[in-house]
Amino acid sequence: MKKFAAEFIGTLWLVLGGCGSAVLAANFSSDPFIGIGLVGVSLAFGLTVLTIAYALGRISGAHLNPAVTIGLWAGGRVEASTVLPYVAAQILGGIAGAGILYVIATGNGSAVGDFAANGYGDHSPGKYDMMSAFVTEFVMTFMFIIIIFGATEKDRAREAFAGIAIGLALTLIHLISIPVTNTSVNPARSISQAVFVQGWALEQVWLFIAAPVLGAIAGGVVYKNLLRKTEFEPEDRNE
Repeated sequence: MKKFAAEFIGTLWLVLGGCGSAVLAANFSSDPFIGIGLVGVSLAFGLTVLTIAYALGRISGAHLNPAVTIGLWAGGRVEASTVLPYVAAQILGGIAGAGILYVIATGNGSAVGDFAANGYGDHSPGKYDMMSAFVTEFVMTFMFIIIIFGATEKDRAREAFAGIAIGLALTLIHLISIPVTNTSVNPARSISQAVFVQGWALEQVWLFIAAPVLGAIAGGVVYKNLLRKTEFEPEDRNE
């Protein structure tokens, strides 16, 4: 139960911190020194992962993302029995985080609007089509999983810095892909916002479930079979 509670709380924090920065602070003012913009939102998402990785990673691994859990399973890092409970905890945590954000965001009489939901076509920030959105989400999640595997493999990286590498990777992913899809790479994050936006967001959320999950599976399989260090490889000289 500690693991599932950690995933629930961690995903709540990711949605509240990341989507909250987009909804509440991205365009708070036309003054560039007040509104945080695309760069600020990207950093916010990265910081949520970085902070939870060090706070709760020792309990659950701080996946905070169904695609990450599934990708780690595909790469042989977690047991199959872990997948469904983790995914359920993440989705529920994301919805709870979005619920808190909804209460805050509508507290000044504002409508919920797009609520930082993910979309393509008319609902893409840059009006990118479905194919662009799918490729973006697939490739970004693929690379995210590769980075997670490499940063957390004990004989390849110092564990103390894994959270920094993973948090910065998510920041970079957002810097690249916010204009295309508002950046998902995380089905729990997408579902949580779509639940409150309804309409078009629920109609398009399938892409933000399918593309990240498929990208994560591909990343896990590629890392396991092509990139993972084997016991027969010599240790690096610096180690």
